[in-house]
Amino acid sequence: MGLEILFYLCGMFIERELYRELLSYIPDKRFAIITGARQVGKTTILRELYAELSRGGHKVDFLSLEDPLIRAAANEHPEQIFRSLREKPRRILDGLAPEKQFLLLDEVQYADDPSHLLKYLYDTYEGNLKIIATGSSAFYIDRQFRDSLAGRKRIFRLSGLDFREYLQFSGKEELAIELDALRQRSDYQSRYVEDLRLLFWEYLRFGGYPAVALESDEREKQFVLDELKNAYVRRDVLDSKVSDETRFYRLFQLLADQTGNLVNKNSLGADLQMDAKTVDHYLYVLQKCFHISLIKPFSRNLRKELTKMPKVYFNDLGMRNALLNRFETIPGRADKGQLLENYYFLRLRQQYSEEQLLFWRTTDQQEVDFVVRERPEAGMAFEVKWAESRTAENKYAGFSKSYPHFPLQILTAEDFWSF
Repeated sequence: MGLEILFYLCGMFIERELYRELLSYIPDKRFAIITGARQVGKTTILRELYAELSRGGHKVDFLSLEDPLIRAAANEHPEQIFRSLREKPRRILDGLAPEKQFLLLDEVQYADDPSHLLKYLYDTYEGNLKIIATGSSAFYIDRQFRDSLAGRKRIFRLSGLDFREYLQFSGKEELAIELDALRQRSDYQSRYVEDLRLLFWEYLRFGGYPAVALESDEREKQFVLDELKNAYVRRDVLDSKVSDETRFYRLFQLLADQTGNLVNKNSLGADLQMDAKTVDHYLYVLQKCFHISLIKPFSRNLRKELTKMPKVYFNDLGMRNALLNRFETIPGRADKGQLLENYYFLRLRQQYSEEQLLFWRTTDQQEVDFVVRERPEAGMAFEVKWAESRTAENKYAGFSKSYPHFPLQILTAEDFWSF
């Protein structure tokens, strides 16, 4: 399990937002697949689900395909996996069982053909066997899950900790409650805004990996991030069969330095002395391993949206800062605006799909950071500024005139507790 330790505080499991969603999905006969970057807590959630189902008296087993014996059995034939279970489930052809069995499969991507494994088990034991599986990245789902499993599964994405969860994992439950009150009540006055601000700056520096949040010492936080960067990103490189590890890593660093900026594949290729096709492949791997997200430009011309350069954001700010070895305190940092913009990207992604998140930019350099398309011709827009005093409303008049049904809101560093 490496750094992905069991996340307990004072003997209690620290519940992630996704956990309740998974519990509500238990009655559904379709399989659940939990994806996400390495070390964000997938195995921990699976183990807590095992404990919850066991406490409820359900028939449940937990297997990891990192175990070579279990993996070999699954690769031999899907039926062979039941040799490791206390009881074999009833085939659907024999009728519905009195009680559904649960099989929790960790690291399912390590099977030779994970799609065939899950499809066979679903079609043979439908209704009698519920599988909840984890996979380290969507790269495996795309490339190795050759069958779509349409109608047989639902994919759940587990991200790193959001700021509220970071407070909980840092042992600041009372401040997480304060944050809830501030977000829910516009008239609420908190005595702890300054405490929240300092922890928010800490979050911008160290990000949302659970193992990082659990460390109280800043040097230890940096050490954990360095280990994640060096060990687990390398595993992504190896598992993705990247041909040039050095250039891949250098591309990762270049993207970290241009967070929130346009991604020019030709320019990156020239800097790294490799062709745009290889750059495109490496970008694909970084997205499918949940390290970066690319958002498209907004315009009335759909063809332009699909062909113009995207902007890049990181899915964890701590990883971004580790790549640049930049952990200075926030107020004096030249890149604090980039960090804040990336934070609001992560907040917006919690509320909308990535397909709905766009940005607006013209040839004469007019720009709006985020445009949310809620409907084809309506939504909202957001511009991120560290301090509102630096904004000029007429700067965005062109956008507001062209897109009156996308009202613009300015987000600053002081809006973190209310947005």
